[in-house]
Amino acid sequence: MSTPKIETGSRQADDRYSITVSEKGPYLVYGRPPLATQFIMLNAEYESWYFLPGRHFPTASEPTVLCRCGASKHKPYCDGSHTSARWDPTLTARDEPLLAHSEEIRGETLAMSDNAQYCVFARFCHASGDAWALTERSGDPTSRRLAIRAASMCPGGRLMAWDRDSGRPYEFRFEPSLGLIEDPAIGSSGGLWVRGGIPLRRQTGQTYEIRNRMVLCRCGQSANKPYCDGTHASIKWQDHLDAAPEEASEPLTEREAVPVP
Repeated sequence: MSTPKIETGSRQADDRYSITVSEKGPYLVYGRPPLATQFIMLNAEYESWYFLPGRHFPTASEPTVLCRCGASKHKPYCDGSHTSARWDPTLTARDEPLLAHSEEIRGETLAMSDNAQYCVFARFCHASGDAWALTERSGDPTSRRLAIRAASMCPGGRLMAWDRDSGRPYEFRFEPSLGLIEDPAIGSSGGLWVRGGIPLRRQTGQTYEIRNRMVLCRCGQSANKPYCDGTHASIKWQDHLDAAPEEASEPLTEREAVPVP
């Protein structure tokens, strides 16, 4: 088994947690992390603004076997449909750190790293202007706060805000957990949101970079497997889980992203 690399700003979850990506089949989830739908909610300007959880799904089985091909009739769980579904299970993502191929946007007090290959089309980066322009104007306290928020809300980790003085990135501190992204504004379901540094590995033993936040493909059509690349949005893929957000829940953005080592 390869030695895992850990992305700057992330920390590895407890050893009991891990996800194995079957070469031609499902995700095998170990450690019983909580699993729930996560709805992208809009602000008054109809921009992606926060997540609200919805229906919770059991993860008591060890492992819990989750659909990767997008064709299961028993989502989010695997029912064996991958053996006959029209999909390419090939794991094509580079075995390299996400930051190795990121562009850097430098502002007055912040920098922002951007690896567009990991865009999951959640669109938090376009709220209140856009994350790139806000970063460039980060000498203004409001622009700085909104830039940090926009980058930190990116579920796939495409964007990361960095304090230029300390060189430290900003992150939400997630507990190990899984989210089934739902995007009602565009009529689509999204990927599997993996939070809190849960290790991801192939059946061969190769371990992917450990990250505080990443999104794995659930529709079966990503060109960057096992990661989501936003294809679900263009094909309007839906998981038909018949769930709704829990309006009484605390929105993620009520907590602040914090600078981390």
